[in-house]
Amino acid sequence: MNGLPSLSPLLIERSVRAALEEDLGRAGDITSQATIASDRRASAVLSSRQLGIVSGIPLARAAFQTLDADIRVTAEAEDGDLVEVGRVLAQIEGNARSILSAERVALNFLMHMSGIATLTSSFVQQITGTGATICCTRKTIPGLRAIEKYAVRCGGGSNHRFGLDDAVLIKDNHIAVAGGVAAAISAAKSFCGHLVKIEVEVDTLTQFKEALDAGPDVILLDNMSLEDLREAVRINNGAVELEASGNVDQSTVSAIAGTGVDYISTSKITMAAPTLDIGLDITLDMK
Repeated sequence: MNGLPSLSPLLIERSVRAALEEDLGRAGDITSQATIASDRRASAVLSSRQLGIVSGIPLARAAFQTLDADIRVTAEAEDGDLVEVGRVLAQIEGNARSILSAERVALNFLMHMSGIATLTSSFVQQITGTGATICCTRKTIPGLRAIEKYAVRCGGGSNHRFGLDDAVLIKDNHIAVAGGVAAAISAAKSFCGHLVKIEVEVDTLTQFKEALDAGPDVILLDNMSLEDLREAVRINNGAVELEASGNVDQSTVSAIAGTGVDYISTSKITMAAPTLDIGLDITLDMK
């Protein structure tokens, strides 16, 4: 799929190595050691058992090849592809023990990431033509944020900030401590460099008007009714970018997008995504 970002090879290596170390423990795969000769070779296929959007092929490849550099992985699909039931995603050839020892790590990444991509795609399809963009949040599994956000991109969504250090998002608790919406925005402008965007969260139209006057880059409209969202869009008249958040699911996202907001952020696409069913099957004993 064209237009996708690339995951850092260092990030892939670190994540995959940690997962393999967790799974193999101190003694390695004792089941494969006990039942399969050390020189036995095999081939296998990774295939989808559900319709969905695939994500995680580079991590699956790394799982096999980090454990055994001699394993050959031939991808038959690319991240971002819509795959049907039975679609072969990759062909694997090499040492049988190594293939089976890396299988679960490869599948865990593929199934989790493809599930996120698939759910994200469903949200994106529901707002096609509205001009709004679906975004993820910082609600991710610890240690997997960049990987999950990559999966969101595979599904056609967009990424919100990656952490506390790459953008300012002034939330209700910041406002309470800072002494108000305008005071918080003013302080942020004084502190940040010109390349750092400033977003502020508001939950009433009164707060929204105060924020608009203070001139942030983005205003997040949190848990507002559809009527209030439409009114905020009218008042804003294109002055700043508007993001809607809160109570966003597949039953509400279309109506929210219809109010005219620019972005819709939801944790559902990362925190509530079911896995996509993907399996590995041995196809040939190469002896």
